[in-house]
Amino acid sequence: MADDETRTLSPAPGTMTDASIEAPTGANPDGTGTRTDGLGARTDGRAAWTTRLVLVGLVLAAINLRPAITSLGALFEEVRDGLHMNGSVAGVLTSVPPLCFAVFGIMAPRLARRFGPAVVVCAGMVAIAAGLLLRPFAGGTPGFLAASALALMGIAVSNVLMPVIVKRYFPDRVGQMTGLYSMALALGTALAAAATVPMTDVLGGSWRTGLSVWALLAVVAVLPWLLLVRDRSGRQDRQTAARAQAEEEPAFKITRSRTAWALACFFGLQATAAYITMGWMPQIFRDAGVSAGTAGVLLAVTMVMGVPLAFVIPRVATRMRNQGPIVAVLGACGLAGYAGLYFAPAAGAWAWALLLGISNCAFPLALTMIGMRSRTGTGVVRLSAFAQSTGYLISIPGPTLVGALYDRTGGWGLPIALMAGLMVPQIVVGSLAGRDRTVEDEAGMRD
Repeated sequence: MADDETRTLSPAPGTMTDASIEAPTGANPDGTGTRTDGLGARTDGRAAWTTRLVLVGLVLAAINLRPAITSLGALFEEVRDGLHMNGSVAGVLTSVPPLCFAVFGIMAPRLARRFGPAVVVCAGMVAIAAGLLLRPFAGGTPGFLAASALALMGIAVSNVLMPVIVKRYFPDRVGQMTGLYSMALALGTALAAAATVPMTDVLGGSWRTGLSVWALLAVVAVLPWLLLVRDRSGRQDRQTAARAQAEEEPAFKITRSRTAWALACFFGLQATAAYITMGWMPQIFRDAGVSAGTAGVLLAVTMVMGVPLAFVIPRVATRMRNQGPIVAVLGACGLAGYAGLYFAPAAGAWAWALLLGISNCAFPLALTMIGMRSRTGTGVVRLSAFAQSTGYLISIPGPTLVGALYDRTGGWGLPIALMAGLMVPQIVVGSLAGRDRTVEDEAGMRD
């Protein structure tokens, strides 16, 4: 059987394999300039260039996966007033991101199989740029929501395919590369949160201009993916990978895996906390007497905590057989942060922002576990799509419920109590998802 698999998966002469796009580490002794990767696979200059291009594209794409959301959070009050939204409608607006991530994220594996992951991510970056440019000037709440959905559609498919691209292009550096793009994602999130309000003031004070300027960053992210799509060796690699994936397709149902369900629930609960934080935390501080600019900076502090920790946590997680202890530590920080928001939101604002920033690093941990809880490339695709799409569906009611509770009670006591309460099941299911097992084994994959 092993011989049959070797013959089946061997690429045609002149084509590239997943191993051949690893970063080069040295030249061959024959002096031909051909290099080898850490596993001894031969690579040429074009393959090395492709690898570097994927690396740049991965970082730029990650930077653009959250500004559409956190830039809106920083100017949420101005947008609400400008579009005449009440609290319930505003809560629906904060639920649009997870809804789009759930609906469009489930399409990503099928699109990737048909067009290749690089093509889909490239299209996703284009959609983000177009949506960010159109939504401030779409006119009225329906147009604003539609343009936001376009940007979020691009974010959704890219979200799902980031772990897939890491597993395919950097199979022996999953923790390191997941940490790198998670760090870039946190950097983009924090940058949008901190810079949106002052940048809006500099550009004339219009929230429409302040939101639309982030489209420029998305345009930059399109370029490396466009080059990768046009690169002949990249196309060959996608074709080879697609053939190999089709031939080694494992026969299993992801819904039969308890770990997949635990990971989906963990992803959903951490997403609930993250989007409530990004959508409502500036308003919590503003209602406590903090200025708009400072509230935006506090959100940025929360987001910027993910920059160093998003790089460290995946590397630590991949060295542990069970990631449950990391889940527990992050959850404890979240509980402490919510307690602070409840009892003294303004007095300890900086401390609560730091604690919630640490807690929000459950996101890169979840992405790392997606790569660790599956042992085949196809398994990663299925688990990523299932965990993220199901997780984002789970997270949809949270921001809306917080908005409705705030609108009805006129205060933040009950909404914050809800946030803290959701942290307990997050710790439980995260600990279950962190156990050392794979979805293929649990779902009964046939060898």
